[in-house]
Amino acid sequence: MSKENLDFFTVGVIAVLAGAGIVVMLIKTELARASGVKSGGRLFLAAALGMGIVAFTIKLTTFMLMAMLPKQIINPLMVERRFVEILPADWSKMPYIRRNDGPYRWQALPLQAPAPAANPTTPEKTALGKRLFFDPDLSLTRDVSCASCHDVSGGSGVDGRRTSKGIRGQLGGRNAPTVWNAAFQAVLFWDGRASSLEEQAKGPPLNPIEMGMPSGDAVAQRVRESAGYREDFDRAFGKGAEITFDRIAMAIAAYERTLITPNTAYDRFVRGDRNALSPAQMRGMALFQSIGCIACHFGANFSGASFANLAAGDLPAAVATDNGRFRMFPGNDTPYIQRYDLVADKGAAGPGSDRGIWRIPSLRNVAITGPWLHNGSVDKLEEVVRIMATSQLAASVDTVPQPGRTIFWSPADHSVSKVDRPVLSNADIKDIVAFLWAITDDELATKVSRRGTPPVKPTKG
Repeated sequence: MSKENLDFFTVGVIAVLAGAGIVVMLIKTELARASGVKSGGRLFLAAALGMGIVAFTIKLTTFMLMAMLPKQIINPLMVERRFVEILPADWSKMPYIRRNDGPYRWQALPLQAPAPAANPTTPEKTALGKRLFFDPDLSLTRDVSCASCHDVSGGSGVDGRRTSKGIRGQLGGRNAPTVWNAAFQAVLFWDGRASSLEEQAKGPPLNPIEMGMPSGDAVAQRVRESAGYREDFDRAFGKGAEITFDRIAMAIAAYERTLITPNTAYDRFVRGDRNALSPAQMRGMALFQSIGCIACHFGANFSGASFANLAAGDLPAAVATDNGRFRMFPGNDTPYIQRYDLVADKGAAGPGSDRGIWRIPSLRNVAITGPWLHNGSVDKLEEVVRIMATSQLAASVDTVPQPGRTIFWSPADHSVSKVDRPVLSNADIKDIVAFLWAITDDELATKVSRRGTPPVKPTKG
């Protein structure tokens, strides 16, 4: 009960007690003596004169019960009205609404990542790219490599920092995304500024905080000076192929296209192993769909910004546009905005925006890639689920109540849509986390466990 409600209740109780006392004293000292009624009549007279007090007591009791009832019972009965200029069916602009396009199809990750025709994946190119990925000589101070921020050897594909460390100990402004399954993403970086792995691979070497090289040619010159690279380039690109920054990026991209995890418990389940998921993971999978997480994190790679989704004919056409690859975050006002400083960085949003616009990240292997979110501000996966549920789905959780029902009126086509917002218990959140473990590769999780203390893996319950 809030302080205001408690104060009102306290004053009400005092008023009831005072009123009852006055009525009793009045009857005992004046009215009973004047009317000559006995003790039984006095009780009837007190009840008659005190009906107002009785009615107020009933109202006060009702108020107390409503104030004390669990929020998840009260909230679904509440209605919030919204008047919007967009069509209610446009779910890309209202991420907690999904169009009724038929049953949602769960998809396993392809066993091979797509490669552009201009840069086919070959064993020779992959071997060269792996060497370049781990080579710190590609940085100005010769002590930072791609693997410094994207630790594939340790399992997670990230560095475990809130924001990554570059040359001379400088810290970047954003959390390093995992490199695992990045090959399936149609746009890269948190703000989606790169449209291919080749383009993305050119970013960190030239970033003054990350690897600090002055130019692409300076990077190529470092490689030319290093022993053995000449033969590697001959094998990857043909005899006498010039060592250029473009080809360095192509080789790194080819290696990154081999960093995929198509054998999670979830993938095994979708491919036919009905024992691959625990009961908790099955419950979490159902919640992931029913509350609307699939509005953004759908398809084989659990991201609206993925190639695997854009090629699937059974998904909404809106996904095949740039609008389907990005979302505003946070979408709704919640206490988490200030708690985790979520709007200091606006991502791809334009000037003057009070919210960020971000590429929809893949959720594969998310259980081992903490700390989470674009600024690395959250240390617990359960908290991430609460943040996303309240901020993006307008759901009610234990700490952030929301109105349970929203009515949308669209002046554009004179239509009304009713949305029943999700109400999540702590048990629901744990089940969703269990499902996020199901889309995390077991071998990678084991590697992370051996190198440190990973997030606690849920039980089989």
